[in-house]
Amino acid sequence: MSSQKKYPVALSAEDRRALERVTTTGVRSASMIRRARVLLALDTSVGEVDPRAVIADRVGVSCDSVRLISKRYAETGGDVWATVGRKERALPPVPSVVTGEVEARLIALACSTPPKGHARWSLRLLEKHVALVEDIPDLDHSTIGRVLKTELRPHVKKCWTIPPAANAAFAAAMEDVLAVYHRPFDPARPVVCMDEKPYQLLGHVRDPLPAQPGRDRREDNEYVRSGTCSIFCWVEPLRGWRRVDARPRRTRVDWAHQVEHLLTVDYPDAATVVLVMDNLNTHTTASLYEAFDPAKAFALAQRLEIHHTPKHGSWLNIAEIELSALTRQCLDRRIDDLTVLNTELAAWQQHTNSNQRQVDWHFTTDDARVKLRHLYPTT
Repeated sequence: MSSQKKYPVALSAEDRRALERVTTTGVRSASMIRRARVLLALDTSVGEVDPRAVIADRVGVSCDSVRLISKRYAETGGDVWATVGRKERALPPVPSVVTGEVEARLIALACSTPPKGHARWSLRLLEKHVALVEDIPDLDHSTIGRVLKTELRPHVKKCWTIPPAANAAFAAAMEDVLAVYHRPFDPARPVVCMDEKPYQLLGHVRDPLPAQPGRDRREDNEYVRSGTCSIFCWVEPLRGWRRVDARPRRTRVDWAHQVEHLLTVDYPDAATVVLVMDNLNTHTTASLYEAFDPAKAFALAQRLEIHHTPKHGSWLNIAEIELSALTRQCLDRRIDDLTVLNTELAAWQQHTNSNQRQVDWHFTTDDARVKLRHLYPTT
């Protein structure tokens, strides 16, 4: 008796549609598609089927494969997915060599100081050192990577300015700035944040090649230095206003002229401008006396209420956050001329101010006393 008569295949309409999707979508494995094509060819529900040898030749398998597929279909009770899928093999469980103790020892090794001549641990370097440790079985680098993937990434580091713990000066300046950020909007006393960013003026040695379909934009890694400058950024968070200006230098006199512009052009009618900035040596009212005569310097200083962010607390300056956005949106390219740079900054400033994107500061003093309690001295 032939296998087609001994193990007949009669597919339901639903099973047949499912197998046809397997053979046409191309998202399944090649072996699964071949088994599905054999089942479709053996299906007697649509009429007479070809001999086994003809089906085997058409699908590209052996006659034995056709027989075994029809047999498996019968043994699974007509379950097409059990027939076309990979047969599970009953293998005895193999105990893992990576026990909890081995994992702990491996993590401790990855957290230790790397050997001389290496800046950090790599997976292959860990593999070599694991082989020298008696209490840890020999592990290849891929196994070490799987162990460390959810716990540790020794090849990655993040740069972060970490404030000292239990620092009264930091806590006092932080709470002062947080209190300023939660003042209500007052046109007579606007809160303005200020920060500076150094910028290199770089030019292209060769013109970049523009992007085309199928090819990314290409830029030569060689460049020409055309000097440096400093970008001053002024932000009023509650109004959604910004002003950015690039100057050749960032001296006390440059900062003083920026403050004069702030008080006489940007806010001529404000009684007092509440200024939040870092405590750079140029950010003091003494700079006004270096740039102007005493009467004018005193008049400008009287209209300023200055609050300094703490040292190692740059995240408290909203202007620094705006500079980060400016860098991504406008400065991520080569600009070799100060005039061109100021033109681009003015365009970014106009576009951003037209959106009136305000800054809604949520972090409060109460939050700081809970989440950053390690920064407060213990009494």
